[in-house]
Order: sequence, then structure tokens, then C-alpha cells
Amino acid sequence: MPYPLRTPRLALSPLTTGDIPAFVAYRQDTDVARWQGWDPSYKEADAAELIASQPTAELPSPGGWLQLAIRNPEDGTLYGDVAIHSLDEFHDTFEIGVTLARSNQHRGIAREAVTRVLDHLFTSANAHRVTANCDTRNAPVAKLLTAVGMKKESTETDAEFSKGEWITLDNYAILKTELPPKP
Repeated sequence: MPYPLRTPRLALSPLTTGDIPAFVAYRQDTDVARWQGWDPSYKEADAAELIASQPTAELPSPGGWLQLAIRNPEDGTLYGDVAIHSLDEFHDTFEIGVTLARSNQHRGIAREAVTRVLDHLFTSANAHRVTANCDTRNAPVAKLLTAVGMKKESTETDAEFSKGEWITLDNYAILKTELPPKP
């Protein structure tokens, strides 16, 4: 197994039960949960269930998800996570999502982590395409997705009903052939 995936400042590997307190803390933060599919009532039991359902293989099977913890490699502090979803309806295609604790936002951590995950998916997993979507009002994530080389492909108006309202989603993607060259 190739984990942890490393960058100069980060180590990425599947979430563990030791991550539960920090994981739940940022999922319960209303500012973090605002643009996500969960609400601030997220509990330790929810986290334990998610971690128990993690695949034991390097990547999720078609239709499955894998949550990679974004950690400080020195002391193991959990900064956030990157979700990887293997799309069963599209061959060699993955969807990603990223969440950071509020105290770790605006430090380049998400960009560094997502860039490393994209590299892993295109090289180790032989992905052809990686997608992501975000609420059109979530400007920081739109900026992040563009910064890592993803292109906005479409907008889906009132595409999802979440937290009592219809939300419009911007869809982004990058092909293996579009991955920026390594410096």
C-alpha cells in the first residue's frame, strides 16, 4: 500500500479511529459544514461508522469512497481530509472532495493535498479523469479546483436539495493528459 502519500508538509493516509475526535470537531463546525453534505450534528458514532466502512485496498471499489486524512507528518495532527470516490458508472474516473478544519484553511494545505492526490490517482491508479463539484457560492473551493488544474465544465441549477434549500453546483474535471508537469 502506498500510504502515506507524502508532500513537503503533509502525510495523507486513510482515516483511523484515532482521528475521530479531531475529525468530528471540524465536521461539527458550522462554517466547515456549511457547504458539505453533513450538518453540525455529526457525532463520533457517525465517524466510527465511516471509518469502519473504509476499504482495505489502496482505492475504493467502484461506487465506494475512501477518506484520506491530511496530517502533519511530524506529530500526526489532523488538518482535514480528502475524499476519493470511484465512480462506478464511468471507467477509470474518480470524484474528489476536500475538507479542512477552519484553523487549517488559507494556508495552502488543501492545494498541496489535492495536488498530491491527483498525482496519485493519475499515476498509481491509472485514472483517466478526476471530477469535483462545489456549491456555486463556495468561492474558496472553486479557486482551489482551478488552482490545481481542474476546469469548470458545467453548472447544474438547483441540482441538489440540501439543508432546506436547492443548491446550484459547479462541476470541475481534469484529464490525465491535462495534469500540469511536475517541476
